[in-house]
Amino acid sequence: MDLKILQIAANTENNKVLENPTHKSKNKNPICGDEMEISLNVKNDVVEDMGYQCKSCVYCQASVSLLSRKIKHKKIHEIKDFISTAEGFFTDVKINTEKHWNDFKEILDKKNISRKECLLLPLRTVLKALKI
Repeated sequence: MDLKILQIAANTENNKVLENPTHKSKNKNPICGDEMEISLNVKNDVVEDMGYQCKSCVYCQASVSLLSRKIKHKKIHEIKDFISTAEGFFTDVKINTEKHWNDFKEILDKKNISRKECLLLPLRTVLKALKI
C-alpha cells in the first residue's frame, strides 16, 4: 500500500456531522461494502463546509479526506467539472484539470485501478448530494 494514501487518510479534520446541512447523501459501494455519508453546507452555489462519516477502506478514506479539504469554497459547477473528469485519471490519457485538484492525481491513478470504485465513491456521493 502506498504511504501517501495512509498519510492522506490520516487527516480526519472533516470527519464530522454538519448540523442542518443544505445537502446530504448516503452511498454504498456494492462491490466491497464501503459506506459513505456526506453532508454539505452550500450558499450561493458555493460549498462552504463538508462533513463526512464512513465505514470504509483506507482508499475510500483517503479520497473523502482529500475531497473534504479541496471542495470547500468551490463553486458547484467547478466541483462537477472536476468529478466528471476524475474517472479519466485511471487511464493512460493525460487529463488536464485546474491546479487546485492536482493532489487527486496521486491517488486517482492507474496504479490504484483495482481500488477505483473505492476511490470514486466519495466523489459520486457528493454528486448525489448535490443532485447533479
